[in-house]
Parts: sequence; structure tokens; C-alpha cells
Amino acid sequence: MESIKEIALVCREELQRMVRSARALVLLGLYSIFSLLVLLIVGSISNALRAQVSAQMADRGTDAGMQQTYAQARTGILGFLLSPDPAILEALKEIPLVVLIVFKVTLIFLPAYVALMGFDQISGELGTRSIRYLTVRARRSSVLFGKFLGQAVLLLGLVLLIDLGIFGYAKATNEDFTPALFAATLPRFWAAAIVFSMAYVALTSLCSALFRSSALSLVVNLIGLFLFWLMDVLGPASSELAAVRFASPSHYAADLLHPRLVQFAGSVGAYAAFAAVFLGAAYLVMRTRDL
Repeated sequence: MESIKEIALVCREELQRMVRSARALVLLGLYSIFSLLVLLIVGSISNALRAQVSAQMADRGTDAGMQQTYAQARTGILGFLLSPDPAILEALKEIPLVVLIVFKVTLIFLPAYVALMGFDQISGELGTRSIRYLTVRARRSSVLFGKFLGQAVLLLGLVLLIDLGIFGYAKATNEDFTPALFAATLPRFWAAAIVFSMAYVALTSLCSALFRSSALSLVVNLIGLFLFWLMDVLGPASSELAAVRFASPSHYAADLLHPRLVQFAGSVGAYAAFAAVFLGAAYLVMRTRDL
């Protein structure tokens, strides 16, 4: 019980520190601008394509062939970006294309955003040796888990703000995106992004615990993200290296939107396992290192 209180206290202090930090606001601004640019580009292309199809259908009357062509083009895009799994494509058929594409693009850059947001959560304290004052009042494990939770809570709010903007734009530009579908889809995509992010928050905690220099922890974190991305890319591209893709967290992202419970639970379990491994390694580092 005492450990829970310590973790909650450290979490609150870490959350207040990050909220007061100008960097959190700058990163939120950059993330918002990036998402907005992607949203406008993808939205304009999607709206133009839909308008063109609608105009051709109006000229020819109800053209089943045109509808089928549009559906096939949409399926091809989603199969390439998200997953070729027919069950996933069927489950996502009513969701506006702009939401799906922007969601995929933001997931690519979300790990780097997590690293930039929290790379000094522990190394900042180690570099100034102020962590010694924290460990007088709380256990080392409580400091680690409290800071991890502080960044996770902040990320919950920031991702929700971005998702609200994306879904709001989709609702305003797509008449078929009903309020009921909006309400059912937003929590699902928000939860998928959060589950995806937790493994990378844990990786950031590990890298931050390894070094006293915040700059070095950031560099190592970004190198780790690049290696994971490389494994995810090389796995499908090479039969000799096919197995390495399973060691990359991003490999399991598509099933976070899977309609079947077994595949969804497997994906959530994979991200929980990655987070547990990274946090476990960070815990061992914190237990043995000189503060």
C-alpha cells in the first residue's frame, strides 16, 4: 500500500512538471500541426476522389460498377497501409478513409513523439543528482513507475486531443460518418493508440534510466526506434529475415483494430509484454546503478 502511495505521489509530481514545461506545449503544437497537415492533404485527396466518383455516378445513374471500383480502390489502399486481413477491412469499411490513413501515419511518428516528450524523465534527475532527494522519500522502483505513469497519463490526454480533432474533421466532411459511428469509433482508435504507445513509453523509461546525460538517452532511444522500424520493414521484405519482424512492436499494430477478440487480445498481450520487458530492465538498472 505504501508503494502505491509513493508511485501516485511521484506520478503527480512528474505530471505537474511536464505540464508546466514549455516543451510539452511545443511538442503538442508540433504534433498537432503535423497531424493537421496530414489530415488536410489526405482529406483533400479523399474528398476529391469521392466527389469524382459521385459525379460520374450521377451522370450515369446508379452505377454498381463504379461503386465496386471505388470499394476495390479503398480496399487496396487500406490493405497496403493497415492490413490485408479481410476481417479488418470489413470491420473498417464504414469508417472514413481520412481517419484510417491519418491514424496509420500518426502511429509511425508517435514513438518518436513519446521519446522527445520523456527522454529526460529519469536522466534529468540523474544528471543533476536531484534523484537522491526523491529516493529519500520514495523507493527507487516507485520513482521509476511513478515517472512512467506520469508520462503515460499526459500522453492519454494529448492523444485524445489529437484524435478529437481528426474525428471532428472527418465528421464535418463526411455525411455518412454518423454520430453513433463517431461515438463507437473514437474510443476504439484512442485505445489502440494508447496500447501501442505504452511499450514505447516503457522503452523511453529504460533509455532514460541508463544514462545520466539526457541527450545521450534521447540518441539511444531514437536509435532503438530506428532499429525496431528496420526490423519491421526487413521482415516482410526478406524471407531470410522474416522472423525479425516479430521482435518489433510495430508488427502487432494492425491487430489492435481487429474485430476478433483472439487477434485483438494477442496484439494487446504483445504490447504488454514489450512494456513489461522494458520496464523490468529499467527496474534492474535502477536497483543496481549509482545515483
